[in-house]
Amino acid sequence: MRINGATELYGIMGNPVVHSLSPAMHNGAFGALGLNKVYLPFGVQDVARAMTGLRALGIKGVSVTIPHKQAVMAHLDSLDPVAEKIGAVNTLVINNNAIHGANTDWLGANRALSEKINLQGASVLLLGAGGSARAIGFGLLEAGASLTIASRTQEKGQDLAKLLGCSWLPLAEADNITADILVNATSLGMAPQQELSPIAREALANFQVVMDIVYAPLATRLLQEAGQAGCQTVNGLAMLLYQGAAQFELWTGLQAPVEVMRQSLLTSLGCNP
Repeated sequence: MRINGATELYGIMGNPVVHSLSPAMHNGAFGALGLNKVYLPFGVQDVARAMTGLRALGIKGVSVTIPHKQAVMAHLDSLDPVAEKIGAVNTLVINNNAIHGANTDWLGANRALSEKINLQGASVLLLGAGGSARAIGFGLLEAGASLTIASRTQEKGQDLAKLLGCSWLPLAEADNITADILVNATSLGMAPQQELSPIAREALANFQVVMDIVYAPLATRLLQEAGQAGCQTVNGLAMLLYQGAAQFELWTGLQAPVEVMRQSLLTSLGCNP
């Protein structure tokens, strides 16, 4: 990578961002296609001032991560209709100081799952009621799946179920559900609590495909037990990869070098590509 006076700047804004894998993924993609672009982490606390700064510095595109996916929406010049429905933005496209907000999280989840199963007509049990669950749930419904939400927090879960027009049940009752797909959109199983799983091992035989959005560790306890139960599994890296590929294509208008991006992510995690 050679940086000069014509290098275009991209980045990720959130708090914290020090452990983000997105710089490795996007810089790998820029380098593979010989693009004079660089992607950096921006630790942001004050969203309003950060958005002013993006315009002032001529930054071309930004990924948005927690806790700012909703806060940035008040500072946009335009908003993609899908992102508006989801109520969260994870991608900023900046042209002539005008900032456009979009959401690629749902595209990443759908693409990852579609490699294993046809989503049209599939039944899905979605664990969680946070921002990730919101985007994933919307995307699954758009793809023609039927959805049930299970969460630890009743109010949040029922609010999301009402928004998406689906049913809700307490997470403790998820063991009793049978569906084609199980998606874990909670933090259960994430390091340093990797010994946890959101659902009992015995219940995993109720699903054909199990996806976990957690990618640290890559092989969560949930995915290990799902594999042992004979399920097809999708790890958290797949959603991260495909939402990033969609971002890359929004920013550049070019087809994302997906395999290069995948290898960059695996290398960052200390895995053999």
